[in-house]
Amino acid sequence: MTDRPIEDYAIIGDTCTTALVARDGSIDWLCWPCHDSPAVFLRLLDEGKGGACEILLDGLRETRRRYRPGTTILETTFVTATGTLTLTDFMPLHPLDEVPDEGPDGAPHGRIVRLATCTSGTVTGRFRVRPTFNYARDGAALEPEPGGTVLCRRLGKPEGVCVAATLPLTVAGDRVEAAFALANGEGASLVLSHREDDDGDVGQAAASLSATQDYWEEWSGRCTYDGAHRDDVLRSALVLKLLTHAPSGGIIAAATTSLPEAVPGTRNFDYRYVWMRDASFTVTAFVNLGYVREAAEFLRFLRDADKTLGRDLKLMYGINGRVPEEEILGHLRGWRGVGPVRIGNAASGQDQYDIYGEFLVALHAFLDAVDYDPPVKVNDHLAEVLGHLTDHVIRCRHAPDHGIWELRDEKRQILHTKGMLWVALDRAVQIAQEVDVASPERVEEWRRVAAEIRAEYHEKGWNSHVGAYTQAYGSDDLDAAVLRTVLFGAFDAHSPRVAATLEAVSAGLGDGDLIYRYRNADGFEHPEATFAACAFWRVGCLALAGRTEEAEPLFSRLLERGNDLGLFAEEIDAASGEQRGNVPQGFTHMAIINHAVRLDRAARHRESRTDEPCQWAVGA
Repeated sequence: MTDRPIEDYAIIGDTCTTALVARDGSIDWLCWPCHDSPAVFLRLLDEGKGGACEILLDGLRETRRRYRPGTTILETTFVTATGTLTLTDFMPLHPLDEVPDEGPDGAPHGRIVRLATCTSGTVTGRFRVRPTFNYARDGAALEPEPGGTVLCRRLGKPEGVCVAATLPLTVAGDRVEAAFALANGEGASLVLSHREDDDGDVGQAAASLSATQDYWEEWSGRCTYDGAHRDDVLRSALVLKLLTHAPSGGIIAAATTSLPEAVPGTRNFDYRYVWMRDASFTVTAFVNLGYVREAAEFLRFLRDADKTLGRDLKLMYGINGRVPEEEILGHLRGWRGVGPVRIGNAASGQDQYDIYGEFLVALHAFLDAVDYDPPVKVNDHLAEVLGHLTDHVIRCRHAPDHGIWELRDEKRQILHTKGMLWVALDRAVQIAQEVDVASPERVEEWRRVAAEIRAEYHEKGWNSHVGAYTQAYGSDDLDAAVLRTVLFGAFDAHSPRVAATLEAVSAGLGDGDLIYRYRNADGFEHPEATFAACAFWRVGCLALAGRTEEAEPLFSRLLERGNDLGLFAEEIDAASGEQRGNVPQGFTHMAIINHAVRLDRAARHRESRTDEPCQWAVGA
């Protein structure tokens, strides 16, 4: 099968990198050793040129799969004409004897382990490994090693992939194969390692599986959410954990690059970097579930990435340095032939001032979660960081920008940005009310400027002709991002104008339960698919307005839009229901978490039988 649907993919990982596994068991995407390293397997983006690690079974009839509960360990069951086989895929991540105050909370081994077990009858087939280094730009030399392993080395470079197995390995051209014939109860193991001196230690695969399961079950056991959608929330939390980079503390936006947002179209981008916005609201989602350490780890990342203590806060960061210049890989055809394939991201140089609000929301949530008693390395510089961020807000309050959607045309006075500038100052004031980080005169300045910003966007953002708050001052274009500002309190959810905006967005940008982020021209050809997170924002606005009888069933229907494992990409094609864009997308899974929490609090609010408005800052 070629060009599998995006929703066919599952994710495994070790908090250093991830791999995508198709429904048929083929690993079609792997960047090693880090999330943003050049791809070793990339059949996801080119069936012919991109490598993969496949399992090929004789007489295959049926496939089903699941994650082991509370883990990222994937089990795929294959039914063949002669028997049944279960393939268990994972990347080893073992518990530490003692988790340090900072740094990784587990021990990744830099491997992929594939355990094939015959559970009935007999099953025959083979593993096939074909690496294509540096995004298929460099060739591979396959070298059998003493002990039966095969080193697949990138030509002209020291790095490679070591293939080990409990089966004899054979080299056939540019691939390594391992045939098997298994009877009921018998098994075989294949181990891939990116370290040349690692033979895979295939004899310890079962023990590694047990240790990895222990790590993930312990981590999942600390989730504090116990509401109606616990399984979906926990799966989303596990996805966000996989998108972290434990050595640095960074959180990437998605696991892939260049999966298209429009078919046909050219909306293909690289999301394997740390967006200030995406990472900040992922932090908020973690805090909402009790994972405060993950929030602290992102603050560690920022402390190391931005030595200016907020004076030079950037839109996005590379995991281990700057974001590379955007580059088109013209030799790759793209998923289903929809190019271009891009690495790097040109949006890194844009002005997007809403990021100050995003970060201060996350910082406020973290401080609140630790009762305003943060680690010393946070507390020591809190006043300075807060001062720099609020200086940014005041300085750019009247400036146009590219906004949350990273529009690649002219800058505008974007309403979402203005709302998030108010949010930034509002959260700064709330922090200052709890800890001594600024003089009373400075705090009063923040209040005054926040009030001025709020009055301005209420006046200039309202379009009486459209009957809604619109994308930018003087614009007739609707924008689903306006709903997001309501979730942070920049607008009153009970306001008649907010209700009118919600109805206008639902009618003008909606397609059933789904929502487009906007419809106006943005410098690209061909319209994109609906944006998954926007549909969840509508859930949040309904809940905040007290319309939970609409919000709760809508939320449940949206969850059904995920794949069979509960995974979401960035967008959903309204006509076909297929997923679009990079996968899995942190933005979408963060929205699932925060709105499940919001609905849970709405239910508790109803049970308390209070007449007070229900407002919570749980994220977007």
